[in-house]
Amino acid sequence: MSPERAGRVAGVVLAAGSSSRMGKNKLLLPLGGSTVLRRAVATAISAGLDPVLVVIGHESEGARAELTGLACTPVLNLEHALGINGSLRAGISAVPASCAAATVLLADMPLVTAAMVGAVVERFRSGGAPLVLSVYGDVLAPPTLYARVLFPELSLPEGEACGKRVMKRHRGEAHELTWPAARLADLDVPADVERIRRELGGS
Repeated sequence: MSPERAGRVAGVVLAAGSSSRMGKNKLLLPLGGSTVLRRAVATAISAGLDPVLVVIGHESEGARAELTGLACTPVLNLEHALGINGSLRAGISAVPASCAAATVLLADMPLVTAAMVGAVVERFRSGGAPLVLSVYGDVLAPPTLYARVLFPELSLPEGEACGKRVMKRHRGEAHELTWPAARLADLDVPADVERIRRELGGS
């Protein structure tokens, strides 16, 4: 393993959205004996990401309270209403200089496991690519790992799809991990929550 790949890999959990399609803050909904937000952050912690930075915005005080007792650091994005790209920039800017890379996760993808995140990190450490992508069928979605060399590109004010543009620009030099398409499940409307609860076998 090269020295630049032996450093810590931070986790950046994006959890600042307004949940407009859900009608209420989906990140605070109960799911699998926890809440959507705590479940996502616990996954990042269990995968060994260090530090785990949680970008919050909408109903930020409620989100902070929900994170109590978890080994994570909230990062407030005051411009969360402008879209996910601002949250990505806020999270990346908070990654300590000692970290070799950052793995980005979405808080509303509850079927992403710590094992999946760990595999993404291991692929980074064992290879030479600046980017590790997760592929679900033909869809690219988190967890996505960006080496530090890509941080300046992620920090540019390029608009809503900045992260996607970086992925597209560097896909030819990226490592890709393929996951079952069903793992892509996210939570947008109430029916999504009920379906995932049934799949997890609980509340």
